[in-house]
Amino acid sequence: MSERFYKAVITIIKPFLKFFYPFEVRGLEKIKNAKKNYIICCNHLSNVDVAFLMVTHEKLICFMAKEELFKNKILGWFFKKMGAFAVKRGKGDKSALINSENIIKNGNILGIFIEGTRSKTGEFLRPKSGATLIASKTNADILPICITGSGENNKVKLFKKTIISYGDFIPNNAINCEDGSRSALKESTNKIMDSITKLRQD
Repeated sequence: MSERFYKAVITIIKPFLKFFYPFEVRGLEKIKNAKKNYIICCNHLSNVDVAFLMVTHEKLICFMAKEELFKNKILGWFFKKMGAFAVKRGKGDKSALINSENIIKNGNILGIFIEGTRSKTGEFLRPKSGATLIASKTNADILPICITGSGENNKVKLFKKTIISYGDFIPNNAINCEDGSRSALKESTNKIMDSITKLRQD
């Protein structure tokens, strides 16, 4: 990751994003006094979701992204420069987990779309457990964020307002995966997803 490159990209894309995808941010004050590194967990509606998070979040975010995005050499270079790293979806990618743990341990913020893929319907999908597993291994807190569009079924649409809602931190001690059981992992993952879902209702 290049911090200078990252900030330059944000400066360039922010006015275009505001024009084509006007957005409103809620709850941003909740991260002002964050004292430790954390994992951002957000729902996923569109290709511009990453941009929404990048321009609204004060600190740099290292995103976990599907490996297909890195097959093009130019795009791969760009994403790596922005701090993103590849994950093989649905294959239990151990290298992606190691990269994620290192990001947290090195003092950076990790960004994960907890559903693992974009929702084609606009509704919430079943969450994946990767974020919970990483949190349990790194002692990181979770920051839930919900993106809600103004289109049909909450979809993000061109020239229509999108709302980015920041939730309250879920402390690491509320993520109970100590016994390593699948049921504990599922319960904690659902707790994170419930927090994201609630942000749309508020």
